Amino acid sequence: YQQGWDDLTADKVEPANQANLEATIRRSLELGINHIETARGYGSSEMQLGFLLPKLDRDKLLIQTKISPEVGDKFLENFETSLRKLQLDYVDFLSLHGINTSEVLAQSLAPGGALEVAQQLQREGRVRHIGFSTHATNREIIEVLSTDAFSYVNLHWYFVNDLNWEAVLEADKRDIGVFIISPNDKGGKLYEPPEKLVRLCDPLTPMAFNDLYCLGRPQVHTLSIGASKPSDFDAHIEALKYYDVAQETIAPIELKLRLEMDTVLGADWTGNWWKDIPEYQQVPGEMNVLEILRLWSLAKSLDLVSFGKMRYNLLGNAGHWFPGTNAKSFDEHALAPLVANSAFADRIPRILREANDLLLGEEVQRLSKSE
Repeated sequence: YQQGWDDLTADKVEPANQANLEATIRRSLELGINHIETARGYGSSEMQLGFLLPKLDRDKLLIQTKISPEVGDKFLENFETSLRKLQLDYVDFLSLHGINTSEVLAQSLAPGGALEVAQQLQREGRVRHIGFSTHATNREIIEVLSTDAFSYVNLHWYFVNDLNWEAVLEADKRDIGVFIISPNDKGGKLYEPPEKLVRLCDPLTPMAFNDLYCLGRPQVHTLSIGASKPSDFDAHIEALKYYDVAQETIAPIELKLRLEMDTVLGADWTGNWWKDIPEYQQVPGEMNVLEILRLWSLAKSLDLVSFGKMRYNLLGNAGHWFPGTNAKSFDEHALAPLVANSAFADRIPRILREANDLLLGEEVQRLSKSE
C-alpha cells in the first residue's frame, strides 16, 4: 500500500496513496490491531508511516522495522535512517532482516556486527526487543534460535508449508515469539484462491481457514496481514469469531484438504515426500528440490498453480531470500545418489520435469530488490 519499492522523496508520494495508507492504519487501530511492521528495504513505507505516526498515541503502538544485518557501521546508519523516516524516538521491535544462511548468521554475531549494534541500541532505549526474520531452511532457523540471542522470529509456516514446524516448536521451547510472514501471499496467494480451494475450505474462506490454522496453535503469536486498504481487515476479523474454537472449526476443513491431497497424490506421498530430500546447498547447481516438490504437490492436488508459478519463478532470481534454482535443467545422474534414500527416488526426476513444465513462466524478481 506504499507508493513504491524505491526509496522515494516526499514529493513523489501521491496524496491518494498517502490517504489510503493512513486510512488503513487508522482502521487497524480501530480494530485493536496496533502492531505495525515495516522495513528499511520496503521503499517509501517508513517515510509514509512517518507522516502519520507522530499524530497517533505512541504508547498504544507497537512498531517493528527490519534492517539487513550488514556490518555494524552500515547497520547503525540504516537504523538511524529508519528512525528518522519513521519520526520516532524508538521502535518496539527491531529485526535483523534476512538471516537466511549460516554465513549471514556468523556475520551478524561477529564482534562489531549487527547484533552487537542492536544490543547497544537496546541498552540506549532506542530498541525494545531484538528479533530476526528468515527465509532459511528449518535446520538453519533452529541454528539461529539456539543462539538465544533473539526475542522473536519472523518466519514462514502455514497450512501449505509445514516444513518449519520444528523451528516453531524450538522457538516455543526457548520462549521466543513467533511472527508468521505473509500468510495471505506466501501462504498460498489466498486473496486469489482457486475454486477448488474455496470449495474445500467452505464454510470458511481460505484466508480465514489459514488464519485459524496458524493462530489455533499456541506456539504462534502474530500474523502479518499485509492489508493494502481498510477493507482488507474484514475477512480476518470475521475469522476471529471462531478464535476460541479454532481447532474444532478447522478440523473438518483440514481433513477435507488432506483427504483430497491423499486422493490425488497418494497417502504415501503426502505423508513422506520431504523425507531424505537434500537441502539445496547439497545439490549440483543448488536446485531447490524440496521447494519444487512442495510447489508441485500443492499445484497438482489443490490447484494452487498460480501460487506455484509465483514462487517457482523466484528460484534463481532472489538470492538467499528464496534460495536455490528451479528444475529447468538438472543432471539426473548427479541427483540420483542424493535422493537414493527417498522412498520416491525413482519418481523424483519425472516430478521435477513435470513441475518445470507446469510452473515455469517469466522470471520473477523480489519486490524489495535492495536487500
